[in-house]
Amino acid sequence: MQNKILRLLMVFVILFSFTSCELVGDIFKAGMGFGIFIVIFIVAIIIWIFAKMFGRK
Repeated sequence: MQNKILRLLMVFVILFSFTSCELVGDIFKAGMGFGIFIVIFIVAIIIWIFAKMFGRK
Protein backbone atom coordinates (compact mmCIF):
# COMPACT_ATOMS: atom_id res chain seq x y z
CA MET A 1 0.00 0.00 0.00
CA GLN A 2 2.73 2.44 0.92
CA ASN A 3 4.63 1.52 -2.26
CA LYS A 4 1.61 2.51 -4.40
CA ILE A 5 1.31 5.86 -2.65
CA LEU A 6 5.00 6.51 -3.18
CA ARG A 7 4.73 5.70 -6.89
CA LEU A 8 1.69 7.93 -7.30
CA LEU A 9 3.45 10.74 -5.49
CA MET A 10 6.49 10.41 -7.74
CA VAL A 11 4.29 10.46 -10.87
CA PHE A 12 2.53 13.64 -9.68
CA VAL A 13 5.84 15.33 -8.88
CA ILE A 14 7.17 14.50 -12.35
CA LEU A 15 4.01 15.75 -14.05
CA PHE A 16 3.98 19.02 -12.12
CA SER A 17 7.66 19.64 -12.71
CA PHE A 18 7.30 19.20 -16.47
CA THR A 19 4.40 21.65 -16.70
CA SER A 20 6.21 24.22 -14.58
CA CYS A 21 9.30 23.97 -16.80
CA GLU A 22 7.11 24.57 -19.84
CA LEU A 23 5.54 27.59 -18.15
CA VAL A 24 8.93 29.07 -17.30
CA GLY A 25 10.08 28.49 -20.89
CA ASP A 26 7.02 30.32 -22.24
CA ILE A 27 7.62 33.23 -19.88
CA PHE A 28 11.24 33.53 -21.04
CA LYS A 29 10.16 33.42 -24.70
CA ALA A 30 7.68 36.24 -24.09
CA GLY A 31 10.30 38.20 -22.17
CA MET A 32 12.81 37.78 -24.97
CA GLY A 33 10.32 39.08 -27.54
CA PHE A 34 9.50 42.08 -25.37
CA GLY A 35 13.20 42.73 -24.77
CA ILE A 36 13.94 42.73 -28.49
CA PHE A 37 11.08 45.17 -29.04
CA ILE A 38 12.42 47.52 -26.36
CA VAL A 39 15.97 47.42 -27.80
CA ILE A 40 14.71 48.22 -31.31
CA PHE A 41 12.61 51.06 -29.89
CA ILE A 42 15.57 52.57 -28.02
CA VAL A 43 17.86 52.30 -31.07
CA ALA A 44 15.20 54.03 -33.19
CA ILE A 45 14.96 56.87 -30.67
CA ILE A 46 18.76 57.30 -30.63
CA ILE A 47 18.86 57.40 -34.45
CA TRP A 48 16.04 59.93 -34.46
CA ILE A 49 17.87 62.13 -31.94
CA PHE A 50 21.10 62.04 -33.98
CA ALA A 51 19.16 62.85 -37.14
CA LYS A 52 17.62 65.88 -35.43
CA MET A 53 20.98 67.05 -34.06
CA PHE A 54 23.07 66.61 -37.19
CA GLY A 55 20.43 66.89 -39.88
CA ARG A 56 19.91 69.79 -42.20
CA LYS A 57 18.18 72.79 -40.74
